[in-house]
Amino acid sequence: MNKPLQFYSTNLKAGTLSFHEALLQGQAPDKGLYMPVSIPLIPIEAIREFRQMEYPEIAYHVTKPWLAGEIPDKDLKAIINDSYDYEIPLEQVFERKYVMRLDRGPTASFKDFAARMMGRLMQYYLKAENRRLLILTATSGDTGSAVANAFYGLDDIDIVVLFPRDEVTDRQRKQMTTLGKNVKVLALDAKFDDCQALVKRAFADPELASFHLSSANSINIGRLVPQIVYYFYAYAKLSRPGEQIIFSVPSGNFGDMMGGVLAMKMGLPVRKFIIATNENDEFPNYLFSGTYEKLEPSRNCISSAMNVGHPSNLARLLALYGGVMDEKGIIHHASDIEQMRKELWAVSITDEETRRTIKEAWNTWKLLLEPHGSVGWAGLLRYLQEHEKQLAGDQLCVSLETAHPAKFPEEIQKITGINPPLPKSLQGIDAKPEYLDDIKNNYADFKTWLKSKFKL
Repeated sequence: MNKPLQFYSTNLKAGTLSFHEALLQGQAPDKGLYMPVSIPLIPIEAIREFRQMEYPEIAYHVTKPWLAGEIPDKDLKAIINDSYDYEIPLEQVFERKYVMRLDRGPTASFKDFAARMMGRLMQYYLKAENRRLLILTATSGDTGSAVANAFYGLDDIDIVVLFPRDEVTDRQRKQMTTLGKNVKVLALDAKFDDCQALVKRAFADPELASFHLSSANSINIGRLVPQIVYYFYAYAKLSRPGEQIIFSVPSGNFGDMMGGVLAMKMGLPVRKFIIATNENDEFPNYLFSGTYEKLEPSRNCISSAMNVGHPSNLARLLALYGGVMDEKGIIHHASDIEQMRKELWAVSITDEETRRTIKEAWNTWKLLLEPHGSVGWAGLLRYLQEHEKQLAGDQLCVSLETAHPAKFPEEIQKITGINPPLPKSLQGIDAKPEYLDDIKNNYADFKTWLKSKFKL
């Protein structure tokens, strides 16, 4: 087997680890996030061959270089085939402008792509090492349900999900709280950033070291690697020889966007990444001004999973461009912001524009979007409008739809008059009993709760 790829911490104060070590650890001990020492490259000739492949086969070829020397090929293929048994529609809207629907998995969210493969990889390594993990994860919406479902019933893993009580929809909440077994859910009267802060503090708490804590948030490198795949998939299926693609990514904690940027660094021919945020506009402001300021507290928007005032994965993005940002959002070494501006374009979309885009997309093209996908589509339309003179009319563009519209029935019905049909994954969920606890936004209370539920 090849020598395993090594991963370093963005805070630069921890040793390097292999992929499976970084996967099981989650966050680095210096509170940084793991990044590859070098990024595997895929030649354009190999990318062209992906056109003839189904999604699981593409996933194998894209993820294999990241896991080389860590897992036998047959085991990796088995995990991938078990993870991806649903469709990934590429819906043409007009000309060569597409929406990639990542909402057909078991929890109707793009996070199924990462969570399912990540959970199976974790279980694989834990069984091999006869170990058990306690997963702590904070969610602003879809992460919690995707991770809870992906890890539900696994033998060697317990999971605790923290979420802001008033900033998820009923269906998002019930996808987490109706499971039970090894899944425990905590509701906080707080923001997502507060939930994330409790999780990060627990990871760094030496008194909790014997719990063997890890994360399933996008702070875990195991979440990012599977998310690289669908960018290669879209390009392979839609591109013409020699052309570049434009992606628009609705962005909150920046895990989805980081998957795309890593794909570009692996050799995917990308002309531009559009980073579309809701009214939490800290990153668009940074890319414009060069000065970064967190939003505290984050702004509550209808695209609730993107209500993030300081994206954790921003530290990874800045690292890719030569910078150093710590977990508090302090930049210790500036990135090459001019290079970032060449490859990335950021825009903030208001709730008013989000609603208007949902309505116009349905009335104009019968394109049914939910709030997060609407932010991405609105960002793409804004970019096309502002760069019309620089772009050919047949420029290939793909906007990501990250959740099923049926997760937001009240908003969709109010805007379009359409009650989105429930996918199988959501049918019957409204009538199921819920299992959850409420705690205060207080680390001492959270720590006490953990000790009462799990044995040291």
